[in-house]
Amino acid sequence: MLRNATTRLVGAHLLLVAVATGLVLGFVYWRAGGVIDAEQRAVVEAELRGMADDYQRGGLIGLAAAVERRLDRTGARDEVYLLADVRGTRIAGNLGAWPPGVVPGSGWVTLELYRLDAKQPTTISAVSVRLRGGERLLVGRDVAARAAFDATLLRALGWGLAAMALMALGTGWLLSRLILRRIDGIAATAQAIVGGALDRRIETTGTGNEFDRLADTLNAMLDRNSALVGDLRMVTDSLAHDLRSPLGRLSRHLEAALDQDLPAEARKDLIERARSEADGVLKMASALLDISRIEAGLAAEQFETLDLGDLANDVADLYSAAAADRGVVLQVFSDDGFEVSAHPQLLAQALANLLDNAVRYAPAGTAVRVALTTGSDSVSLCVADRGPGIPEAERERVRQRFARLDPSRGTDGAGLGLALVDAVARLHGAQLTLEDNAPGLKASLVFPRGPARRRPGPGPEADRHGAAAPREPLARPGMEG
Repeated sequence: MLRNATTRLVGAHLLLVAVATGLVLGFVYWRAGGVIDAEQRAVVEAELRGMADDYQRGGLIGLAAAVERRLDRTGARDEVYLLADVRGTRIAGNLGAWPPGVVPGSGWVTLELYRLDAKQPTTISAVSVRLRGGERLLVGRDVAARAAFDATLLRALGWGLAAMALMALGTGWLLSRLILRRIDGIAATAQAIVGGALDRRIETTGTGNEFDRLADTLNAMLDRNSALVGDLRMVTDSLAHDLRSPLGRLSRHLEAALDQDLPAEARKDLIERARSEADGVLKMASALLDISRIEAGLAAEQFETLDLGDLANDVADLYSAAAADRGVVLQVFSDDGFEVSAHPQLLAQALANLLDNAVRYAPAGTAVRVALTTGSDSVSLCVADRGPGIPEAERERVRQRFARLDPSRGTDGAGLGLALVDAVARLHGAQLTLEDNAPGLKASLVFPRGPARRRPGPGPEADRHGAAAPREPLARPGMEG
């Protein structure tokens, strides 16, 4: 029974309320008793002073008469009066004699004795004083009335505690049901997802309470997991499709090369083709491995400070010959040197992928522009061409692995180039932006200014293709994005 969450929650709530209510009611009982005692003692002490005044005005006879008048007026329900001589013999009052052991003027005392009008002993609380002539005066109250009041107050407090316990039991049960209903909803959604309904999400009430915030967090996690699962399926499907063709060609080339009657030159050509297909498969696997390592953050420990202007010129030098062969002019424009903390090989590979795409799709007679520009809060490394560009609706999709604009997948490349560039950008805290170059595409790596610093150097440069050696390894051509 105690293993049930509802029982534990209600029990804890009931115990907490009972303890808190008991403490409050106990304090009320103690405080009320103290107030009543103080009030009663103040009344008795005032009465004692008044009777002492009667003694001053009327002497012993006047005081005795005052005592009898008070007894007649009150009916002696709870009041106790005794006026005695110096030997303790009763002169007036409702006690038979002076109580033994009571010293006049010694303060408040509690006694059990017989009143003249009672057959049973009575417990009283009294105070006494010695008069000028040696006589003794005692004034007190029967504590039975106080005991009755205490009993009545305790019963009332007990009923109050019971009522609070019932209310706590009801509110605890209701509260536990509200909480457990939300938990049951989360559990039911989780069970549905485990059962294959990956699109199920935890419902929210729109109040923005703790459960809504928890649901939003879990839903965001589920969305991320769903996206990863979708990416995995897409990668698996695309990988199977893209590997089938080159592996099929590789198999056919090798099979044909086994023909004993085939001339040596033809066999060599078939083997070269098979090796080319194998190289393509290896490049695809290597690119996938690079993307996975980048997304896992494994390359972050190999960061070093490098100059973006130098990097742009080095990579442009590498592609200048390929651009010239295609009749494309490769231009580099950069501001003063700008340094960032980065992974040299990965950043060079990302820029090489952008340049490879730009040179491949730029029409002959046009220019591919590599530009490094700085702003107030960012620095951008841009590659712009005059090719067909990428439709705006496709610019997010092409960042995914194996995403290609050619649905027939008839063009060269595996659709991993821009996926790798995007992963490298995120690794460096940068952003890959794809914009219309009217015509063509402008792809930019935008770095925040925070972690970077400007290095003093020469002014803007154009068409610089010096002999600086590129950092190895650089881009792997053929990874189309």
